[in-house]
Amino acid sequence: MLAAFVPIWLLTALGALTGRFRVLGDGAERVLGGFVFRVAMPAALFTALARTKLNFSAPALGAFALSTIVAMAAGFALSRWGLRRKPGESTIAAMASGYVNSANLGIPVVLDVLGNASFLTEVLLFQVLIVTPAILIALDHASGRQWSVKRLATLPLRNPVIIGLVLGALCSVIGWSPPDLIFAPLKTLGAAAVPTALIALGISLTVRDGRLDGETGEVWTLSALKLLLQPLIALGAGLALGLGHDTLLVVVVCAALPTAQNTFIFAQEHGQAESVARRTVIVSTALSMATLAGIAWLLS
Repeated sequence: MLAAFVPIWLLTALGALTGRFRVLGDGAERVLGGFVFRVAMPAALFTALARTKLNFSAPALGAFALSTIVAMAAGFALSRWGLRRKPGESTIAAMASGYVNSANLGIPVVLDVLGNASFLTEVLLFQVLIVTPAILIALDHASGRQWSVKRLATLPLRNPVIIGLVLGALCSVIGWSPPDLIFAPLKTLGAAAVPTALIALGISLTVRDGRLDGETGEVWTLSALKLLLQPLIALGAGLALGLGHDTLLVVVVCAALPTAQNTFIFAQEHGQAESVARRTVIVSTALSMATLAGIAWLLS
């Protein structure tokens, strides 16, 4: 588990040093964030889905999905009605409360706990095919744009992340595997998404910005929703659905993973609650090693 966290800490620290000494100049975190959102992340989503068989286990995924919905709803309600934030800021708060770091952190953690990361494919598909489009639609709506059926239908054409995941899912559904001549460079490009996002996150720690009133309390509350409420909901739902021990363990561990760095990238791209997103990613990642170890111990 330590081996899964160390690369994340080191890359974020490297980003902080890069920002501290202005190695990449002013505004580097926005340039890197834009590269991740518009170029690397779509490639990563496409390559993750294109050669993956779309397969879902209803009870296990249902327990995880319920935990995600409840945690995100709680985060949105806290931000929107408890703290009177704007809709876009509340959408980012919702994402911070329930969008798990399923790929670069989830895979090594789950492999370490159970030796089998197959359920993470379902988590990844659920997040990128259902949760991500919902979040992007909400953020687009929060920008004040007028909505219509035509605008909703053309959203994939205007959002590179949705383009990547829709094309990848389409390849999977029709059973077409892109040739290596196309797939290999896209996979290399997609591999840059996570480290670049972490570098951008680290650089952002050195940028001075205005902080919202009550932001520290909000960050800690969102982190608690992510690390405590979400796995508890997953545990209760899993027990109610009669999941076996091993399946229940992997569902709860996945629900207890920290906030994904995509939250910061989305917040930065849309100019919504950047500081809250950044700090929640940092806090939840720093604390999640203890909560994950505790959950694995209690349920093992």
